[in-house]
Amino acid sequence: MKLLAVDGNSIINRAFYGIRLLSNKKGVYTNAVYGFINILNKIIASENPDAVAVAFDKKSPTFRHEKYAEYKAGRHPMPPELASQMPLVKEWLGLAGYSFIEKDGFEADDILGTLSAAADKNGDSCIILTGDRDALQLVNKNVTVVLAVTKAGGPEYAKMDEEAVKEKYSLSPGQLIDLKAVWGDSSDNIPGVPGIGEKGATELIKKFGTLDGVYENIDSPDIKDSIRQKLVSGKESAYLSRFLGEICLSAPIDTDLDRYNIGERDKRLGGFMAELELFSLMKSMGIENITETDKTPGGLKEKMEFSEVSPDKFSADSFSIYADKDRVCLVADGVFAVYGLTGLLSDAELLRTVLNKAKSVCVYDAKSVYKLFKSNDLPLENLEFDTYLAAYLLNPDSNLYDIPRLKNEYPVPLFSVNSDDETPVNAVTNHLLSFVLKEKLEKAEQTALLKDIEIPLSFVLADMELVGFKVDKEGIKEFGDRLNAEIEEIKKEIYSSIGYEFNLNSPKQLGEALFEKLGLPYVKKTKTGYSTNAEVLESLKDKHPAIELLLLYRSKAKLKSTYCDGLLNKISDGNRIHSTFNQTETRTGRISSLEPNLQNIPVRQQEGKELRKFFIADDNKVLCDADYSQIELRVLASMADEKNMIECFKNGVDIHTLTASKAFNMPIEFITKELRSRAKAVNFGIIYGIGAFSLAKDIGVKRYEAEEYIKGYLAAYPNIEKFMNSAVSSAKEKGYVTTLFGRRRYLPEINAKNRMLASFGERVARNAPIQGTAADIIKLAMINVHSRLKKENLNADLILQVHDELIVECLCSDAEKVCGILKEEMENAAKLKVNLSVEAAYGKTWYEAKK
Repeated sequence: MKLLAVDGNSIINRAFYGIRLLSNKKGVYTNAVYGFINILNKIIASENPDAVAVAFDKKSPTFRHEKYAEYKAGRHPMPPELASQMPLVKEWLGLAGYSFIEKDGFEADDILGTLSAAADKNGDSCIILTGDRDALQLVNKNVTVVLAVTKAGGPEYAKMDEEAVKEKYSLSPGQLIDLKAVWGDSSDNIPGVPGIGEKGATELIKKFGTLDGVYENIDSPDIKDSIRQKLVSGKESAYLSRFLGEICLSAPIDTDLDRYNIGERDKRLGGFMAELELFSLMKSMGIENITETDKTPGGLKEKMEFSEVSPDKFSADSFSIYADKDRVCLVADGVFAVYGLTGLLSDAELLRTVLNKAKSVCVYDAKSVYKLFKSNDLPLENLEFDTYLAAYLLNPDSNLYDIPRLKNEYPVPLFSVNSDDETPVNAVTNHLLSFVLKEKLEKAEQTALLKDIEIPLSFVLADMELVGFKVDKEGIKEFGDRLNAEIEEIKKEIYSSIGYEFNLNSPKQLGEALFEKLGLPYVKKTKTGYSTNAEVLESLKDKHPAIELLLLYRSKAKLKSTYCDGLLNKISDGNRIHSTFNQTETRTGRISSLEPNLQNIPVRQQEGKELRKFFIADDNKVLCDADYSQIELRVLASMADEKNMIECFKNGVDIHTLTASKAFNMPIEFITKELRSRAKAVNFGIIYGIGAFSLAKDIGVKRYEAEEYIKGYLAAYPNIEKFMNSAVSSAKEKGYVTTLFGRRRYLPEINAKNRMLASFGERVARNAPIQGTAADIIKLAMINVHSRLKKENLNADLILQVHDELIVECLCSDAEKVCGILKEEMENAAKLKVNLSVEAAYGKTWYEAKK
């Protein structure tokens, strides 16, 4: 038999401190639970034990405390964020089929020791999993210790047998007890012999074998007089320390190892892990959430059977659609049909017949289905629900919305599918999920958000992806070549300035060059070397001419590799770039762009702006570019009902100048460009929850000055502070904040006992309603612009959204009309207490249109 004996307290501590604080939507902390399970699973997979026993400490005093009241004195109490996870780990162990043990008067180490001794006596093998080196004293021919060590990249494991212990400590496992007797252990407040450290203690035990051996030879000439005096005066302390440090091998626990055989998983395990939102672990462990729900949603049966019918026999007018590459599965009550869309056996015509009769359709990922259908000239009408987008609205903090994950997060009724094919199984799961998610979305008052914004937007994004953005391929190549030549010249100047050549892209070599060769003052040093990040280099700009060159080198190198080279790799045959627009990635509701990220084309530096010259309109066409003016500030003014700010926007007064005047208590005519710039930073900083420390750093003033600016701002706009405070109070009560359109941002952190985490939650509570509402407005504008262009029958396409900016490619002859449509639809996307303001222009390139 092989027993895995686990030091529960040690492993859960390492898990807790090795992973940032995580919680589920209800605010239950889960990082230690996640880390513990992950570590345990890895060791079980590698060791394949027959039995598992996890030992925990009890809060009550142990026999060691009775002997020495100061034992472990001075240790910090367990933080509440960790303490709350201890019972969760124990509950998980029970449901997963593993035993855990705790005993009054004894530590987890004593339980491990007793179990390992029992295994050794029986001739069985025992693996002890711990992060505490004290357990190494238990190692023998049948007992091995696996030490879990927390590293930046994740936990590492060192397997220690007798030979490994001897090699590392030059002592046998049993001698480690005597070593601690002399050396002591500050972490456990074991005194040892005062004045004798690790080196001296090790030499003594190596020489005389045991603590008894040391004192039996106390007069030996091999012991220095100074050490002898310490040993004599510290004898009582030494034997006390040996008693405290020796692990008990006879704790009163059940030592029948068969008692700890791995049992079957409880059927409630999936539901328990789903409640904690440990979905990635569930997937890796092959666990499904099959917990029975309180009631079957939507009037579905408790157990459902789905049979396959041929594509020509499917006749329902209300059904769900699930597409997998070039196959489409339609599901209705009790039946499903799979349609192929490629090759000689294409079922496109049969599918078109069913789609044309559809009265109510549910899909998984409307954007993907729409693109597939459009490429096959298939309609997608009367779409009422999208499980993929609904799941995002219900849990925007997730990073995955695939069918297996959703099935675990939202249990569906039990069902059977007469097919081993994964596509029908996923399609049926999606069909049943739609009933569950509809109810949850209605309860969360987000049904309108899905139907009016997210689903229509998915079609807009699909068209944008299909059309793409034309680029000047040769122009990008030439720009990249020019940059490359400039980069090589800068490298030569850097080498000349520093005095030798090295790899500029190696932080280690660069750190050595700057802080050892040149002797510049270093800001931060880690185990791997000196920090050479942008912030460090900025702080050294006036210390040596090489620094300015290095910053320039990095700027040009990033422009060349990330943008020139990166864009060239993504150009299609028609010289167009087809980015992917993701509407389920950000927590605020913002759309993101990837492969490539066209929202991240640099604009702050002139050379970065040059890239926009290579984004062009097709022949006989132009690019119309429209941009919201200060949309988030206008949203803030409206949602906070801040009269002073509302009047400012209504009267066309520059908001940053007005803010400077009010915050700094100066007449408007005295506001300088610098003061306006500071006020602008305050205006936008307030939206993003900035504090005095960060604001001071951003605008280059003292912290007390930044605090005064913020106080002045809030005094000038009193309703904003009321709005922000109300948002925080509401979030603490409900666990979330909402946008003007009902989008929720869940904030379990806001009620955390950890102050840093709670502060983060409060900052997000203040700014998420503003950012999210602005994102919703821009989405509505995209939907309306897209619809209007079609309605007007214009040869024009919406091709890009970048934050507050929309770009349409249209015929040259329609440029003025399209700019007017953009301005009209964007400004009327939402009705606020202030008008939305949009500026629109056009040109042959993105650069010209944006200037």
